[in-house]
Amino acid sequence: MRAQTGEFLAEGPQAVREALVVPGVVLEVFATAKYDHWRVDGVLWSQTSEDDLADIADAVTPQGIVARCASVLQPLSTLPADLHLVAVAVDVRDPGNAGSLVRAADAAGADAVVFAGDTVDPLNPKAVRATVGSLFHLPVVVEPDVPTVLEALRQRGIRLLAADGGGERSLFQLELGSPTAWLFGNEAHGMSADVLEGADERVAIPIFGRAESLNLATAAAVCLYASARAQRGVPR
Repeated sequence: MRAQTGEFLAEGPQAVREALVVPGVVLEVFATAKYDHWRVDGVLWSQTSEDDLADIADAVTPQGIVARCASVLQPLSTLPADLHLVAVAVDVRDPGNAGSLVRAADAAGADAVVFAGDTVDPLNPKAVRATVGSLFHLPVVVEPDVPTVLEALRQRGIRLLAADGGGERSLFQLELGSPTAWLFGNEAHGMSADVLEGADERVAIPIFGRAESLNLATAAAVCLYASARAQRGVPR
Protein backbone atom coordinates (compact mmCIF):
# COMPACT_ATOMS: atom_id res chain seq x y z
CA MET A 1 0.00 0.00 0.00
CA ARG A 2 2.78 2.49 0.92
CA ALA A 3 4.70 1.97 -2.31
CA GLN A 4 1.72 2.73 -4.56
CA THR A 5 -0.20 5.37 -2.60
CA GLY A 6 1.96 6.56 0.28
CA GLU A 7 -0.80 5.44 2.63
CA PHE A 8 0.05 3.60 5.84
CA LEU A 9 -1.58 2.11 8.93
CA ALA A 10 -1.60 3.63 12.41
CA GLU A 11 -2.40 0.92 14.95
CA GLY A 12 -3.63 1.16 18.52
CA PRO A 13 -5.56 3.81 20.46
CA GLN A 14 -2.66 6.19 21.14
CA ALA A 15 -1.52 6.39 17.52
CA VAL A 16 -5.06 6.68 16.12
CA ARG A 17 -6.03 9.31 18.70
CA GLU A 18 -3.08 11.48 17.67
CA ALA A 19 -3.69 10.91 13.96
CA LEU A 20 -7.33 11.99 14.25
CA VAL A 21 -6.23 15.38 15.57
CA VAL A 22 -4.39 16.20 12.33
CA PRO A 23 -6.86 17.33 9.64
CA GLY A 24 -6.93 15.20 6.52
CA VAL A 25 -4.55 12.49 7.72
CA VAL A 26 -6.98 9.71 8.66
CA LEU A 27 -8.81 8.31 5.64
CA GLU A 28 -10.57 5.35 7.24
CA VAL A 29 -10.84 3.71 10.64
CA PHE A 30 -11.42 0.03 11.40
CA ALA A 31 -12.42 -0.45 15.03
CA THR A 32 -14.34 -2.62 17.42
CA ALA A 33 -17.55 -1.32 19.02
CA LYS A 34 -15.52 -0.15 22.03
CA TYR A 35 -14.35 2.85 20.00
CA ASP A 36 -17.65 3.91 18.46
CA HIS A 37 -17.63 7.07 20.58
CA TRP A 38 -14.43 8.15 18.79
CA ARG A 39 -16.19 8.61 15.45
CA VAL A 40 -15.23 11.84 13.66
CA ASP A 41 -17.23 13.61 10.97
CA GLY A 42 -15.70 13.18 7.53
CA VAL A 43 -13.74 10.03 8.41
CA LEU A 44 -14.99 6.73 7.03
CA TRP A 45 -15.59 4.43 10.01
CA SER A 46 -15.98 0.65 9.78
CA GLN A 47 -16.97 -1.31 12.86
CA THR A 48 -15.27 -4.69 12.85
CA SER A 49 -14.50 -7.66 15.07
CA GLU A 50 -11.22 -8.45 16.79
CA ASP A 51 -10.73 -11.39 14.41
CA ASP A 52 -11.23 -9.26 11.31
CA LEU A 53 -9.00 -6.57 12.73
CA ALA A 54 -6.22 -9.13 13.11
CA ASP A 55 -6.32 -9.61 9.34
CA ILE A 56 -5.96 -5.86 8.76
CA ALA A 57 -3.36 -4.95 11.36
CA ASP A 58 0.34 -5.72 11.21
CA ALA A 59 0.73 -6.21 14.96
CA VAL A 60 0.42 -9.76 16.30
CA THR A 61 -2.06 -8.55 18.93
CA PRO A 62 -4.16 -5.62 17.62
CA GLN A 63 -5.49 -3.17 20.18
CA GLY A 64 -8.99 -2.79 18.78
CA ILE A 65 -8.47 0.10 16.37
CA VAL A 66 -6.51 0.75 13.16
CA ALA A 67 -6.50 3.84 10.94
CA ARG A 68 -5.63 4.02 7.26
CA CYS A 69 -3.72 7.26 6.89
CA ALA A 70 -2.41 9.50 4.14
CA SER A 71 1.35 9.98 4.09
CA VAL A 72 2.64 12.53 6.58
CA LEU A 73 6.17 12.64 5.14
CA GLN A 74 7.41 16.02 3.97
CA PRO A 75 10.09 17.12 1.48
CA LEU A 76 13.22 18.80 2.77
CA SER A 77 12.21 22.08 1.13
CA THR A 78 9.25 22.47 3.51
CA LEU A 79 11.42 22.83 6.61
CA PRO A 80 11.19 26.37 7.95
CA ALA A 81 14.19 28.68 8.08
CA ASP A 82 13.88 29.13 11.85
CA LEU A 83 14.99 25.79 13.26
CA HIS A 84 16.47 25.20 16.70
CA LEU A 85 16.77 21.44 17.13
CA VAL A 86 16.69 18.74 14.45
CA ALA A 87 17.37 15.00 14.58
CA VAL A 88 18.93 13.50 11.45
CA ALA A 89 18.93 9.71 11.02
CA VAL A 90 21.60 8.69 8.51
CA ASP A 91 21.28 5.20 6.97
CA VAL A 92 19.27 3.96 9.97
CA ARG A 93 17.85 0.56 9.08
CA ASP A 94 15.99 -0.72 12.13
CA PRO A 95 12.31 0.36 12.18
CA GLY A 96 12.11 0.18 15.96
CA ASN A 97 15.06 2.54 16.31
CA ALA A 98 13.61 4.84 13.66
CA GLY A 99 10.31 5.11 15.48
CA SER A 100 11.96 5.53 18.87
CA LEU A 101 14.09 8.33 17.44
CA VAL A 102 10.96 10.18 16.31
CA ARG A 103 9.45 9.71 19.77
CA ALA A 104 12.61 10.98 21.51
CA ALA A 105 12.80 14.00 19.19
CA ASP A 106 9.16 14.82 19.91
CA ALA A 107 9.68 14.51 23.67
CA ALA A 108 12.74 16.80 23.53
CA GLY A 109 10.79 19.44 21.61
CA ALA A 110 12.73 19.07 18.36
CA ASP A 111 11.49 20.95 15.30
CA ALA A 112 11.83 18.04 12.87
CA VAL A 113 13.27 14.61 12.16
CA VAL A 114 15.06 13.99 8.87
CA PHE A 115 15.69 10.49 7.52
CA ALA A 116 18.69 10.80 5.22
CA GLY A 117 20.46 8.32 2.97
CA ASP A 118 19.51 4.65 2.75
CA THR A 119 17.10 4.60 5.67
CA VAL A 120 14.19 2.42 6.64
CA ASP A 121 10.78 3.75 5.65
CA PRO A 122 9.54 5.72 8.70
CA LEU A 123 6.00 4.64 7.74
CA ASN A 124 6.96 0.99 8.19
CA PRO A 125 4.35 -0.53 10.58
CA LYS A 126 6.92 -1.30 13.28
CA ALA A 127 8.40 2.19 13.01
CA VAL A 128 4.96 3.80 13.25
CA ARG A 129 4.12 1.76 16.35
CA ALA A 130 7.44 2.71 17.96
CA THR A 131 6.64 6.42 17.61
CA VAL A 132 3.57 5.90 19.85
CA GLY A 133 1.78 8.76 18.10
CA SER A 134 4.74 11.15 17.90
CA LEU A 135 4.80 10.70 14.13
CA PHE A 136 1.84 13.09 14.02
CA HIS A 137 3.40 15.77 16.21
CA LEU A 138 6.36 17.11 14.21
CA PRO A 139 7.59 17.25 10.60
CA VAL A 140 9.20 14.04 9.36
CA VAL A 141 11.31 14.40 6.22
CA VAL A 142 12.84 11.76 3.93
CA GLU A 143 15.76 12.78 1.69
CA PRO A 144 18.01 10.09 0.14
CA ASP A 145 20.91 12.46 -0.56
CA VAL A 146 22.83 13.08 2.66
CA PRO A 147 24.97 16.01 1.38
CA THR A 148 21.76 17.78 0.32
CA VAL A 149 20.44 17.44 3.88
CA LEU A 150 23.63 18.73 5.47
CA GLU A 151 23.84 21.71 3.09
CA ALA A 152 20.18 22.62 3.61
CA LEU A 153 20.65 22.65 7.38
CA ARG A 154 23.93 24.55 7.17
CA GLN A 155 22.27 27.22 5.04
CA ARG A 156 19.79 27.72 7.87
CA GLY A 157 22.65 28.51 10.22
CA ILE A 158 22.43 25.21 12.08
CA ARG A 159 25.42 23.61 13.76
CA LEU A 160 25.91 19.98 12.69
CA LEU A 161 26.96 17.60 15.46
CA ALA A 162 27.65 13.94 14.68
CA ALA A 163 27.02 11.55 17.57
CA ASP A 164 30.00 9.21 17.30
CA GLY A 165 31.57 6.88 19.84
CA GLY A 166 35.02 7.87 18.58
CA GLY A 167 34.29 11.58 18.68
CA GLU A 168 37.00 13.99 19.79
CA ARG A 169 34.64 16.02 21.98
CA SER A 170 32.61 14.83 24.94
CA LEU A 171 28.92 15.71 25.04
CA PHE A 172 29.50 17.32 28.44
CA GLN A 173 32.22 19.63 27.11
CA LEU A 174 29.95 21.38 24.62
CA GLU A 175 27.93 24.56 24.78
CA LEU A 176 24.64 23.52 23.19
CA GLY A 177 22.54 26.65 23.29
CA SER A 178 22.78 27.44 19.56
CA PRO A 179 20.56 25.90 16.84
CA THR A 180 21.73 22.32 16.36
CA ALA A 181 21.15 19.30 14.17
CA TRP A 182 22.25 16.00 15.67
CA LEU A 183 23.36 13.32 13.20
CA PHE A 184 22.82 9.69 14.22
CA GLY A 185 24.25 6.85 12.16
CA ASN A 186 23.60 3.27 11.20
CA GLU A 187 23.18 0.89 14.15
CA ALA A 188 26.01 -1.46 13.09
CA HIS A 189 28.38 0.72 11.08
CA GLY A 190 27.88 4.25 12.31
CA MET A 191 28.36 7.06 9.80
CA SER A 192 30.63 7.11 6.79
CA ALA A 193 33.82 9.16 6.81
CA ASP A 194 32.24 11.60 4.34
CA VAL A 195 29.30 12.27 6.64
CA LEU A 196 31.54 12.67 9.69
CA GLU A 197 33.73 15.11 7.79
CA GLY A 198 30.64 17.08 6.82
CA ALA A 199 29.73 17.64 10.46
CA ASP A 200 31.05 20.58 12.44
CA GLU A 201 32.07 18.32 15.31
CA ARG A 202 32.10 14.64 16.25
CA VAL A 203 30.68 14.15 19.72
CA ALA A 204 30.98 11.16 22.04
CA ILE A 205 28.65 10.33 24.92
CA PRO A 206 30.80 9.37 27.92
CA ILE A 207 30.35 5.81 29.17
CA PHE A 208 30.90 5.74 32.92
CA GLY A 209 30.01 2.11 33.51
CA ARG A 210 30.96 -1.13 31.77
CA ALA A 211 28.50 -0.98 28.87
CA GLU A 212 30.15 -1.23 25.45
CA SER A 213 27.93 1.51 24.03
CA LEU A 214 24.40 2.94 23.95
CA ASN A 215 21.88 1.89 21.35
CA LEU A 216 20.85 4.45 18.77
CA ALA A 217 17.54 5.48 20.32
CA THR A 218 19.06 5.93 23.79
CA ALA A 219 22.01 7.91 22.44
CA ALA A 220 19.61 10.12 20.49
CA ALA A 221 17.53 10.81 23.58
CA VAL A 222 20.61 11.79 25.61
CA CYS A 223 21.93 14.16 22.92
CA LEU A 224 18.58 15.75 22.10
CA TYR A 225 17.74 16.35 25.74
CA ALA A 226 21.17 17.88 26.36
CA SER A 227 20.47 20.39 23.59
CA ALA A 228 16.90 20.97 24.75
CA ARG A 229 18.08 21.74 28.29
CA ALA A 230 20.68 24.22 27.05
CA GLN A 231 18.39 25.92 24.54
CA ARG A 232 15.59 26.31 27.07
CA GLY A 233 17.84 27.59 29.83
CA VAL A 234 16.99 24.82 32.26
CA PRO A 235 19.45 25.04 35.19
CA ARG A 236 21.66 22.13 36.07
